[in-house]
Amino acid sequence: MNKVAVFGNTGGGKSTLSKRLGEITGLPWFPLDSIQYQPGGSEVPHAEFKAAHDALLQQDQWIMDGFGSMDTLWPRLATADTLVYLDMPVLLHYWWVTKRFLQGAWVPPAGWPEGSPLLKGTLNSYTTVRLCHTKLTPKYRDYMAQVKATKQVYHLRSRRDIAYFYQTIAAQTDATLPRS
Repeated sequence: MNKVAVFGNTGGGKSTLSKRLGEITGLPWFPLDSIQYQPGGSEVPHAEFKAAHDALLQQDQWIMDGFGSMDTLWPRLATADTLVYLDMPVLLHYWWVTKRFLQGAWVPPAGWPEGSPLLKGTLNSYTTVRLCHTKLTPKYRDYMAQVKATKQVYHLRSRRDIAYFYQTIAAQTDATLPRS
């Protein structure tokens, strides 16, 4: 496990999982939102984001979470040696988006670009949950089935799966789990 792509629908816990995975493994964590968006929430020019993304792909070790863009998603998944797909029930995504918004008043969400408006991001996320569920979720599931023979894949479908994933990785790396 050296190059880990964490992906899935909006509000699925990708950044939370990636941050914790980095703590367990010592791998550097790169939330794509912090590369794609400037402080305050405006997007960096796409060419600049893509160049930064492509430079990260060349590094020996990383955990990257998020979507990015269609032209960065599939190369990232192809480059990764480990895929972690968070495939929660769609209603849970809506709840976690709401929870992130409510908690964000006190604690910035993991991987959230500094100073980015939480309300605007939340409203966009509600639309994205539905679109991702109908358009990308079937493609993600097919991709996971195709590459499971050539990559380490973790298809996490529940909170229990996430807890077991942490335990599995901690046991493989002989690490002590950090507290939640």
